[in-house]
Amino acid sequence: MTALTQFQRLEAAGVWRPEPGGRLHDVIVSFGDATLILRDPRSEEPLSHWSLPAVTRLNPGQLPAIFAPGDAAQDEVVEIDDRLMVQAIERVHSAIAASRPHKGRLRSALIWSAAAAGALAAAVWLPGAVIAHAARVAPPAQRTAIGLALLADMRQAAGTPCDRPAGAAVLDRLSARLLGPEGRIVVLPATMRGARALPGRIVVIGDDMIAGEPGPAVAAGHVLAADAVAADADPLEAVLRAVGIRAALTMLTSGELAAESIAGQGAALLSRPAPRPDDETLLARMEEAGVSSQPYARSLDPSGETVLTLIEADPWRSSEPEPLASEGEWLQLQQICAR
Repeated sequence: MTALTQFQRLEAAGVWRPEPGGRLHDVIVSFGDATLILRDPRSEEPLSHWSLPAVTRLNPGQLPAIFAPGDAAQDEVVEIDDRLMVQAIERVHSAIAASRPHKGRLRSALIWSAAAAGALAAAVWLPGAVIAHAARVAPPAQRTAIGLALLADMRQAAGTPCDRPAGAAVLDRLSARLLGPEGRIVVLPATMRGARALPGRIVVIGDDMIAGEPGPAVAAGHVLAADAVAADADPLEAVLRAVGIRAALTMLTSGELAAESIAGQGAALLSRPAPRPDDETLLARMEEAGVSSQPYARSLDPSGETVLTLIEADPWRSSEPEPLASEGEWLQLQQICAR
């Protein structure tokens, strides 16, 4: 400390009383390492060491100054008549006191730090929380409307959804079998290499899942995979994260999401690889829906090396599930994109 260093060589005479009613002793008062040292003037033996931060002046403004090694209740005291030494002790004591944390300042610092941390946490957490809430409370009709808006955006990259009546009727029955009455499968005239789930339980596949396939098992596997992914990661929440918190708040307050705010998202979804659920979840869905997992697995990897679990744990490996469609129905579905 600068103030202590400045006075390290300073010494002064004083009178020390070690206890109440005790005999007075002449002493030499000097500074030590953050201490006040009282020495015998003849032998220079230290008689007492006082901690400088704890030194208290018992008679401010008066001489000789009386100091104690603690508060006013201390029994041990020293009287010093040297003004320079008195000023030095008080200056060092004040410097030490100023360097201590102040409760008020510390409290203010803690309050401001907490406020700043809260603001930062809100900035990080709030958008995600609002978006998740907006997705969670969206009614089915709103979800379907957003899913259809994404589907319309996909048309620019993949063409108009296939809707030849005979094939569409078969597709409706397949949708009910795989997704339930609220689900819908849409076929686009494009190569998609998998299915994509949209808000509103809409699952989009390309006609590459149908044309040239001996049956509907491959398409069904991809539809179930996309729906399983959507059950774990809400596709509406992904849409809202892309459009941002302002659009999400607008949707919460007005019940609408402007079509222009999601422009390009459908095409972007098609450009990304189709996500896969974990094998255990998908196998459970396939067992429930009556779909063999082997055709789906082989469509991902014809060698079977990277999809061995799906092949070996096929829930319908040793038995035949109820057919998803008859041969005639499958032929009709294969013509759904024909003009």
